[in-house]
Amino acid sequence: MDTVIAFFAMGGYAAFVWPAFAVAAVVMAGLVWSSVRALRHDRRTLALLETERPRRRKDPPG
Repeated sequence: MDTVIAFFAMGGYAAFVWPAFAVAAVVMAGLVWSSVRALRHDRRTLALLETERPRRRKDPPG
């Protein structure tokens, strides 16, 4: 049990280490959220554009 407490105390630097981890986690979660949101928007835009102007099929060779 003492080793777990020592781990979480981080040798006296816990007041600096754990908030840094928390900030990094929040930033990474924000990036994931932003990326998923942008992907959904881009997919909707693509679907709209494809309904307005469908792809042209190429003639088969020969």
